[in-house]
Amino acid sequence: MMRSAAGVAPGPGALFAERVASCQARIEGVLDRALLLRDPGTQRLREAMRYSALGAGKRVRPTLVYLTGESLGAPLARLDTPAAAVELIHVYSLVHDDLPAMDDDDLRRGRPTCHRAYDEATAILVGDALQALGFAVLANEPMEGIPAAVRLEMIRVLARATGTGGMAGGQAVDLAAVGQRLSVAAIEDMHRRKTGALIQCSVVLGALAAGVTGGAELSALQHFGAEIGLAFQIQDDILDVEGDPALLGKSTGADAAHLKPTYPSTAGLPAARARALELRDAAIAALAPLGKQAGALTELAHFVVSRSS
Repeated sequence: MMRSAAGVAPGPGALFAERVASCQARIEGVLDRALLLRDPGTQRLREAMRYSALGAGKRVRPTLVYLTGESLGAPLARLDTPAAAVELIHVYSLVHDDLPAMDDDDLRRGRPTCHRAYDEATAILVGDALQALGFAVLANEPMEGIPAAVRLEMIRVLARATGTGGMAGGQAVDLAAVGQRLSVAAIEDMHRRKTGALIQCSVVLGALAAGVTGGAELSALQHFGAEIGLAFQIQDDILDVEGDPALLGKSTGADAAHLKPTYPSTAGLPAARARALELRDAAIAALAPLGKQAGALTELAHFVVSRSS
């Protein structure tokens, strides 16, 4: 890995930032179309779904789908469907996580959470509907050149990352751990499920859309996704301690206020920072089989641990 004269790994460059911005703009249009909803149930439900999913967010997961697939030669149009599906699942999880029964948050992405802008019952339905829509998009929307067997594998991968072995299971562990002291290993397992599984899934979906269904390349990308997913959540933990609420778009200190065990509370901030960097480097090293194709993903790995929001 290249390093500057001072021995510090370089951060993402301007060209990478432009590429990420392009991915963000693209997925906004794809999500907008997906959320037109000919039969929304009620106008209020459709408005609340659009409020939750559009106009804000880092879009890290769909960006990972785009960067992975494009690096492997997939046309962007083929990546729109899995990128939208994974972001819809992510937004559903945010809406439900913000509820009083979960994290009880008032702000998300710089504006009132769905249950504050609407009401709790509507927010529950929004999450349910967004989850269903995510799988419907992946099952039904066009993906030219993708065999049915690969589409089915995409659905399976997304379901596994969403369920008890992934995001939902990680959230259950998180809730059960309130007020307890967990080991570092237990914290990492929780993070790999709650956040890491969907990030790894995003990478895998991009690879599958590019026709990479096995072998050294897929194994390398799975390893990359696992390491960068854990690094992402550790950085989130760090930002909850020392981040700027204006940049984050949400309040800080929530984890401590709710007595939730985190990486910094368990191992300390210096150890958390060191672990995030270690995971970043391991993720980048895992990309070696991709050679020059790994450039954009390498820059994204730097972004994950250097971000301030």
